[in-house]
Amino acid sequence: MIYVGLTGWGDHPTIYPSGLAAKDKLQAYAAHFPTVEVDSYFYAIQPRKNVEKWVKETPRSFQFIVKAYQGMTGHQRGEIPYESKEEMFDEFLESIQPFMEAGKLAMVLFQFPPWFDCKKDHVRYLRWCREKMGDIPVALEFRHRSWFSPSFYEKTLKFMEEERWIHSICDEPQAGEGSVPTVLHPTDREKTLVRLHGRNVYGWNKRDEENWRSVRYLYRYNEKELSEWVEHVQTLQKTCKHIYVLFNNNSGGDAADNAKQFLQLLNIEYTELAPRQLDFFS
Repeated sequence: MIYVGLTGWGDHPTIYPSGLAAKDKLQAYAAHFPTVEVDSYFYAIQPRKNVEKWVKETPRSFQFIVKAYQGMTGHQRGEIPYESKEEMFDEFLESIQPFMEAGKLAMVLFQFPPWFDCKKDHVRYLRWCREKMGDIPVALEFRHRSWFSPSFYEKTLKFMEEERWIHSICDEPQAGEGSVPTVLHPTDREKTLVRLHGRNVYGWNKRDEENWRSVRYLYRYNEKELSEWVEHVQTLQKTCKHIYVLFNNNSGGDAADNAKQFLQLLNIEYTELAPRQLDFFS
């Protein structure tokens, strides 16, 4: 099956009735897409009550992709707000239990920062993370090009297969060592993750500017580019059962529209979505 969704549900005005309260947006979102990335976990491990609410608000077949907390992937600046890394992972695992109990956890995404390059210490840390996550499906996304350099390309993919990491395949600007190429190689027979970040080369590396988040993912895919990804996804399906495609190009609010367009190109119409909310004042 192909699951198409977005990274987060808070900021997609084209799919919500006007004036919709933030607390009601997930229910409205679930009327359009069967999966979502829970990006709020990156900033803070979420209270269990939040997760229980999200599980209750979505259809039985809905799938969540939980983004690992920034302290788990080395993004955290300064000291982590936990006594140890073990405690941090334990808190995270406890928090996601309601997703698992409801059968709604597709995977946990470990997206590592641009400075997480291919070296022995980092490989050891990846093994440690995988061990801590047990049997939970986990996806791995790199941001440093060294992992797919000619000398490490095959070794990286073999490592991911042996350590049971789901490959998070990226479409992103090719903007130096802080970006990775699109590598159409599933490392898990059950699940593959695809994340479409846009192709804004100019905005990708502008981290020193105050408004970099507003331009980093500022990109709208055209039909030709989306059609290329239709072919890519169909190729991935030949060796992997479930493909999850997330649009992250939302600096300008383009993700939802591109995801809808992508579904049309795939000729997919989901049947187990939440009921649509009527907007009597639009």
